[in-house]
Amino acid sequence: MPIVMARDLEETASSSEDEEVVSQEDHPCIMWTGGCRRIPVLVFHAEAILTKDNNMRVIGERYHLSYKIVRTDSRLVRSILTAHGFHEVHPSSTEYNLMWTGSHLKPFLLRTLSEAQKVNHFPRSYELTRKDRLYKNIIRMQHTHGFKAFHILPQTFLLPAEYAEFCNSYSKDRGPWIVKPVASSRGRGVYLINNPNQISLEENILVSRYINNPLLIDDFKFDVRLYVLVTSYDPLVIYLYEEGLARKCNWKMGNTMDKRWLLIYVQVL
Repeated sequence: MPIVMARDLEETASSSEDEEVVSQEDHPCIMWTGGCRRIPVLVFHAEAILTKDNNMRVIGERYHLSYKIVRTDSRLVRSILTAHGFHEVHPSSTEYNLMWTGSHLKPFLLRTLSEAQKVNHFPRSYELTRKDRLYKNIIRMQHTHGFKAFHILPQTFLLPAEYAEFCNSYSKDRGPWIVKPVASSRGRGVYLINNPNQISLEENILVSRYINNPLLIDDFKFDVRLYVLVTSYDPLVIYLYEEGLARKCNWKMGNTMDKRWLLIYVQVL
């Protein structure tokens, strides 16, 4: 939320009755928080994309809020912002309130941001989102706080750096093992192996012991995906979205003929 906009909203909320007032009571996109409820928070409504309600556009248009999208094609984000009165500027523009980028910003770019500008990535958030960095950080936490406290992933090796260690472990337990690129998503590049010779060492990958006795639903493999929004690391503030997804395999455990998944809607209780 731009600082100028916050001040303007405070002044507007305390203005005389004959002026047009923007407050929590008469506009669904503004929620007042903080001490004496004087900090405005902009609330986005997904249904605005379909309803095209002009009332939803009032705040963005009145305060000339703008955004830019860089190195990604976030059509849903663009639709949400446009439906709330934000206008899009060129990716090279420095006049914006929100930058939605598909890559992490360099430190020197983060230092140039004003108080009125926000980005969709925390600095170094790839320490959690990249598989190799997450693996290294979990190992570090195991050393710091004890193995049992962070025993949350199977035996894993980062290749090619730990190839010798992997081969030594493979000689004791031949698998299967699962291979994943360190910086990929949506299951791209993931495959199973039974022999180290099946692995390409041309890029950094993670190799983990395949869990051969996972929790099943009626003999079907599944996973649950929950969505969270992290607004602060210090103090840590996390919002859990009330809806999520569960994926259920079409074939029972042990049948590798079909790797398709069935998406199921779930609600967080």
